[in-house]
Amino acid sequence: MAKRLDRVNELLRREISAVVQRDFEWNNALVTITDVDVTQDLKEAKVFVSILGGSTPGILDQLSRKRGFIQSKVAKRVTMRSTPVLSFREDASAVRGVDVVNLLDEVDKLPTAPPEEDDA
Repeated sequence: MAKRLDRVNELLRREISAVVQRDFEWNNALVTITDVDVTQDLKEAKVFVSILGGSTPGILDQLSRKRGFIQSKVAKRVTMRSTPVLSFREDASAVRGVDVVNLLDEVDKLPTAPPEEDDA
């Protein structure tokens, strides 16, 4: 069953991403659908959205308001008994990744102890 859910998650991610790219205009923001997590009964789906630039709450609110429109577009392209109810959530993994890289750069700049010499 896990493989089936993985396939459904990936299919929905691609289709939702296509709808968001094609039918929405984002001013000075890069909006990407990074992941979809469907429940076992295929009734609900969490859609994780990565937003670079722009107003995160505003974009998530707009996607939530247009949820029915997005679901109907996806339902036309994906053959399922019922299309899952979508809920949009922020995926902050890109921001966390940048923070980790910045921390590693700071650690690299810290002074290090001189190497020990062998008196053999």
